[in-house]
Amino acid sequence: MACSAKLRPQDTPLDRARFVHDHLAPNLFRSVAGLQEADAKSVAWRVSPQPFGLAPATVAKLQTLGGDLLKLYRAVNRLYFMSVRGTAPEFFHRYLDLGKPEHIVRLERQNRFKSEVPGVIRPDIILTDDGMIASELDSIPGGMGFVGAMGAVYCELGFDQVGEYDGIVAGFAKMAQSLCGKEQPTIAIVVSTESDDYRGEMAWLADALRANGLAFAVAVKPEDVVFTEEALVVDTPDGRRRVDLLYRNFELFDLLNVPKQELMLYAARHKRVVMTPPPKAFLEEKLIFALLHNPSLYEQWRNELGVDVFERLLRLLPQTWVLDPNPLPPQAVIVDLNVDGRPVGSWRELYKLSKSERQFVVKPSGFSPLAWGSRGVYIANDLTHDEWMAVIDGGLAMFDKSPQVLQRYHKARRVTADYLDLPTNTVRTMDGRVRLCPYYFVAGDEALLSGVLATVVPADKRLIHGMSEAIMVPCAQSDTGY
Repeated sequence: MACSAKLRPQDTPLDRARFVHDHLAPNLFRSVAGLQEADAKSVAWRVSPQPFGLAPATVAKLQTLGGDLLKLYRAVNRLYFMSVRGTAPEFFHRYLDLGKPEHIVRLERQNRFKSEVPGVIRPDIILTDDGMIASELDSIPGGMGFVGAMGAVYCELGFDQVGEYDGIVAGFAKMAQSLCGKEQPTIAIVVSTESDDYRGEMAWLADALRANGLAFAVAVKPEDVVFTEEALVVDTPDGRRRVDLLYRNFELFDLLNVPKQELMLYAARHKRVVMTPPPKAFLEEKLIFALLHNPSLYEQWRNELGVDVFERLLRLLPQTWVLDPNPLPPQAVIVDLNVDGRPVGSWRELYKLSKSERQFVVKPSGFSPLAWGSRGVYIANDLTHDEWMAVIDGGLAMFDKSPQVLQRYHKARRVTADYLDLPTNTVRTMDGRVRLCPYYFVAGDEALLSGVLATVVPADKRLIHGMSEAIMVPCAQSDTGY
């Protein structure tokens, strides 16, 4: 549904920015600045007088990307189980299971979840001078309610957004209806204590779902879910109801800390509730990028994805390597890694790289509290020589417990964006760099582009993430956009 409000010519950019600041729901995204309770009604980032503009060609690429990423998830899922059975290379599942306790591996291999992939897909897209690069791929993303709430406020000013102003709510609803096979599913968005930073936006999303026709949507704590022999039940504004869809807003590395997780998983295993994302930790690993770029798997990827999708994903996902300490045979080299123009056969040969040659990032692959946000991320050319050696050695030492990946670093292009400067009550222009987070909701074989969050940080920042200096704003199509 397109926004029906009209832009009012008499409103100045300052008027619009103040309106956004004053009308956003509180507590949408507290983790941006770690607000104290007394400051809960403050906005912890910089607001803009208008959505961030994206060129039609960029929007078209983002629309295509959803289907490509859905195919990637399904291909990873199939190849993982083929690898377990011995019909695909053994290292495929061995890498994806690294660092996982036995109960997690048993869980993700259960037949009940065998064909399931996440219902929400969100990549982190960096706009570079050479095109789009996806630095991350998240299947338990924050920000959905955040983008939806901002879209509603900008609509009141007359602005639409990519995916339409109510796209997040409509997309989540279509995903839920598709998974449950019913028009009025009861939805429990379960937010754990460890994910409490996202409780405000998930509560907003549940309220918005009810306001838009899904009367039985609630955001709850794990303790609020009641287990019976027949079903999981939750209290809704219309009384206690059987849960059809449990949206899992907690990480699997936190699983043993989540109250009633055994009961929720029991219900999901016995088809008494649909759980999304499914409890499959191997679909949440950054080393999937390394597997995609591994030449020995090219034939499998082409068969699973098709040549066109495979080639597009190779361009989109940066080259990535698993920091595997196992020695190579004397005649072997690490593909596409070079020092002084020669291929290397040992990770420690990378010690020799000068700062300008270290166009890499090192980060945890997945099953770790350091594997989200910008935690545990090292930009190689920001490090001293000794720090660089320590990061390489540390990554190799963590291989069995928490594998690390080495990834090519792609610098974001310069952009400009306007923001409200609260101390001076003026609108200023920032020279910055941008990360796009498109949100896709899976309904059958479609991945619906339902909203895009732009995070613009000052140009001198190397890592792009939510911070008090960042402009965070939904995106709209514009002929003058990026």
